[in-house]
Amino acid sequence: MQAKQMMLGLLGSAILGGGVAVGGYKLLEPERTNAPLVVAADPSVRYTSELKSSNYVVPEGLNFVAAASSVTPAVVHVMTEYSAKSSDNNAAMRMDPFLRQFFGDDAEQYRQQQGPQVGSGSGVIIAANGYIVTNNHVIDKADKIEVVMDDKRKFEAELVGADPNTDLALLKVKAESLPFVRYGNSDNVKVGEWVLAVGNPFNLNSTVTAGIISAKGRNINILRDRQGMGIESFLQTDAVVNPGNSGGALVNLNGDLIGINSAIASRSGAFEGYSFAVPSSIVSKVIDDLLKYKVVQRALLGVNMREVDATLASEKKLSTLNGVYVVGFTGSSAAAAAGLKEGDIITEINGVKVNTSSQLQEQVARFRPGDKIKVGFLRGNDAKVTEATLRNATGTTDVVRESTGLKYEGATLSPVSRQELSKLGLEGGAKISGIKGSNFKETGIADGFIITRIDKNRVNNPQDVQRYLEDAKNGDGTLVEGVYPDGRKAYYPIGQTN
Repeated sequence: MQAKQMMLGLLGSAILGGGVAVGGYKLLEPERTNAPLVVAADPSVRYTSELKSSNYVVPEGLNFVAAASSVTPAVVHVMTEYSAKSSDNNAAMRMDPFLRQFFGDDAEQYRQQQGPQVGSGSGVIIAANGYIVTNNHVIDKADKIEVVMDDKRKFEAELVGADPNTDLALLKVKAESLPFVRYGNSDNVKVGEWVLAVGNPFNLNSTVTAGIISAKGRNINILRDRQGMGIESFLQTDAVVNPGNSGGALVNLNGDLIGINSAIASRSGAFEGYSFAVPSSIVSKVIDDLLKYKVVQRALLGVNMREVDATLASEKKLSTLNGVYVVGFTGSSAAAAAGLKEGDIITEINGVKVNTSSQLQEQVARFRPGDKIKVGFLRGNDAKVTEATLRNATGTTDVVRESTGLKYEGATLSPVSRQELSKLGLEGGAKISGIKGSNFKETGIADGFIITRIDKNRVNNPQDVQRYLEDAKNGDGTLVEGVYPDGRKAYYPIGQTN
């Protein structure tokens, strides 16, 4: 039974495979280099850890030994454990989007397993004092995380922070003088360049495979359920990646980290030709944010877009097949404030050409709310450039802080603990208390109720509850949906509050 549970756990965590090695970091850096077109909102904080411009040269005889030997000691085996839960809340459910992606209806067999669950993946040491990068799906909602070094030392790991939108997470172990891998510059990676993937497929420690970069800027829609906020601009490689490789290292032949392997294109769950890695340009930015803020500072341009193709060009009588067509704008759009209009074609971000939505998202995702970027676009046949000040999801340029509790209408709204989210199988929510002395006392809601949705809006934190209920005050009322700590689901209609 234990062996069977181990295999199921390994399959669950291994459907996405990959690897990345990341380098030493500094939390603060007084200046940014090589970014003349960018104005930082906070000049004391860099955008990313320093990326190395690789002097990539194929060794005589194409020898992979040097890169493999330098990276392997810094790639760890990540072991996770999940408490026994009901059949619809077990560890396999955490992989739902990925199970559906690769297994379809057969994923149901994993949901029906009872008892403690285990999982396995890979991680990359990025700093000598114990910081480790892995995939979010490797550690998502785990009750216990352990890492096993290449030299067989074992450490219990603390989760520093995670970002489902990029499928990245940062761990910390109490250790010093660890081997680590340095960031390479994924912007300099060329299609056809040799790369190595290092990880722990099928529980086999320290496995190295070789391949080439097959494509850049790939969008494979595995993060599409993240309310349109998923960032997918993957490096595609044919280096063999299998279950358990998730979170391992993708490096060039100098041993520089160029991506975190996060997914495989497969119908069987094993390697069938291609794997996909988060580029180091995104990895370094996300990890810096998690180190400083505990949450990722997501900058948004605020455009609804469509990629230019022959059909669109014919329909709109466009003079180019390049760029991204602006269909509309989100509320409080940074692009609209910068003077862009519907029908404009965005062609460049900070001088970097963008021809797909994935490429545009990748470029913007490198920055923080309040940062200023140069946007090149076509209006008719006229090429123009404007400066846009990026904003956060709420339409401001403020830094987003880690979710905290707040007082609203006399009640207290608090974040839900990670353990409780795991127990109830929730992605997010806000727990309400102090009902008796609040304006909620006539609604029927009891203390401890976890609000997960207000009308069609998903609630991730207490701030969401306040925002959605304030927006609903001018209407005819709203429906609050949620669950109690014992698992009971409930729905409450709420009229205007005074």
